[in-house]
Amino acid sequence: MPAALRLGPLLRYVDWDTGTSATVWVEADRPCEAEVRCADGAGGAARTWRVAGHHYALVTVTGLSPGSETAYGVFLDGERVWPLPGSLFPESTIRTPAVPTEAAGPLRVTFGSCRWAAPPPEAGHHSFLHLSGSPGSGDPDDPRDPPLVDDPSGAAGPATDPAGPDALDTLACALARTGGTGELRPDVLLLLGDQVYADKTSAVVRRWIARRRPLTEPPGPQVADYEEYTRLYYESWLDPEVRWLLSTVPSLMIFDDHDVIDDWNTSAAWVAEMRAKPWWRERVLGGLMSYWVHQHLGNLSPAELAADKLFQVVSRGEEDREGAEGAFSPGGTDAPGGKDGPDGTYGPDGTAALREFAVRADADPAAARWSYRRDFGRVRLLVVDSRATRVLEEGGRAMLDAAEADWLRAQALDTPGSYDHLLIGTSLPWLLPPAVHDAEAWDAALCAGERGPRWARLGERMRRRADLEHWAAFPPSFEALTALIAEVGSGPAAPATIAVLSGDVHHSYIAEPEWPEQLGTGPARLPEPRAVSLPEPSGAGLSGRPGTVRSHVVQFTCSPVHNSAPAALRLAFRFGWSRAGRWLGRALARHGRTGRPAIGWRRTGGPWFGNQLMTLTLRGRSARIRLDQARPEKCLAAAHEAVYGTADRVPRPVASPPASEVPAAPGTGAGGGSSHGSDKGQAQ
Repeated sequence: MPAALRLGPLLRYVDWDTGTSATVWVEADRPCEAEVRCADGAGGAARTWRVAGHHYALVTVTGLSPGSETAYGVFLDGERVWPLPGSLFPESTIRTPAVPTEAAGPLRVTFGSCRWAAPPPEAGHHSFLHLSGSPGSGDPDDPRDPPLVDDPSGAAGPATDPAGPDALDTLACALARTGGTGELRPDVLLLLGDQVYADKTSAVVRRWIARRRPLTEPPGPQVADYEEYTRLYYESWLDPEVRWLLSTVPSLMIFDDHDVIDDWNTSAAWVAEMRAKPWWRERVLGGLMSYWVHQHLGNLSPAELAADKLFQVVSRGEEDREGAEGAFSPGGTDAPGGKDGPDGTYGPDGTAALREFAVRADADPAAARWSYRRDFGRVRLLVVDSRATRVLEEGGRAMLDAAEADWLRAQALDTPGSYDHLLIGTSLPWLLPPAVHDAEAWDAALCAGERGPRWARLGERMRRRADLEHWAAFPPSFEALTALIAEVGSGPAAPATIAVLSGDVHHSYIAEPEWPEQLGTGPARLPEPRAVSLPEPSGAGLSGRPGTVRSHVVQFTCSPVHNSAPAALRLAFRFGWSRAGRWLGRALARHGRTGRPAIGWRRTGGPWFGNQLMTLTLRGRSARIRLDQARPEKCLAAAHEAVYGTADRVPRPVASPPASEVPAAPGTGAGGGSSHGSDKGQAQ
């Protein structure tokens, strides 16, 4: 029986240095040779490799022509399996940039986060603040959580989907209607976390899990191991529209908490509590292993894959596993390896090697680096892991450990003047609504014992209930990232724009920092302190004076792609930007003795609610942002556009508020907000 295509293809990496290569990821149903054949004669082939009984291949396609677009097909053992027979979608294509990239035209980066493939049964009954262990909270140790309530068909559509139309589906439909071309087509799709929800499974997945094990035992309807994780990827990536979209638009990804579990690595106490649960080990190992296979590998270039010892062991079944234990270490150093079988080999199955890596990565954040860098001509993208490399011990908490922080700093400062735009992708926003920022910093101070042990215990409970774990909850890391951005944005070689791209918070907004005349002494390297000089605010960034932040710095937050935001959450974030919210934040800061942040910031767009995507178009030294919202009729409606990187920013709202918008409560100041400045911005 011939091999069949189980999942994919996903077009992942496209080479922007030479325009001649790309990578395509597939899963087959048995061992075989996977081959990509392009209409222009380019192509590549690779044998599948095995993890936990599943067969994968990451095919490097070579011989592509710069500045071209070519259709491709996928063949397994010589039999064509893609495009699917009878497909109504346009052919999948690989588009390469012109070389030199200055002639390639604009770069379009579409980004967002938080996508349910299908809403969980309790989607319409969740609350903003919940007590862990309460019925319906999704607590895996609570058998009262309802396991199965849904349409038996598992079908979801605009009329029945409580989360509304899927923005990724909608983008795919819009592209397909134009034959896969036009301005809507991104050059890269950046997915900033929660690509799958291991802790909130759909009714279809729950029924499948129930055939494997009782749902009355922990972790209940949540995912338990690698095999169950594969079902999440099938559900998400076999969606016909999304499957075609991912086959023709290159994608980059990074995880957030729901890819493993809500509140993943929120605190040392949380980690200790989870590690005491008998089901947790298989859950986290399955999460890390499946992320490496399905998401992480495609972020890497062919050269990086060739140098990755773990990938070589897993994908080629190399005879010698010596050094495999250190194969994924950031420093690239080898650790002594043992022998597995009687002949000292792994064979073609990489499960054991990958599992050993996952064990190390869970135990020691320094054992793995999930962050990565991509250069698109004169645009540099740094995608930062803000989940797995945290330092969680109270008194020394940091969003990034020292090695990860050094990596970020080195990449941001590498070859000044070589890029016009710096994009920093982090699943969690850097600039939050001011009241939320102050609440998170206050809670961090309480947990550290600033107000005594009773307040510390209360702080830990609040941290988990309200998800108080963004950059603001790690104050030294927040100040360090701020100082690094200021350093990169200063001097004659500063890029035109520095954009922090984030998601997570189930609404979208735009915020811009207001630089003080002097930061003073503060961390410029995570997590160790270093003195940094910052300029005065209000336009000094265009003066060219030494030490001035010349770059236009912006926080773009876009979420969700397909999820929901309860009314309480919407009102809470609106309140966070209001004058009353800032007053409450200052009161919390005084109680927690946290002091004020080194910078202020103002909201210059949003908040917008609904399923949505942002697209950043970068041309020369200018940047244009567009927010598109999904509509039930499978179209995208532009809700906002603005231009950055020039002397004047030109906001151009182009759509009316969505009908589902919850109006601001009286006194919440929904019209705009600033952390320490004038109100500005537009709420839609």
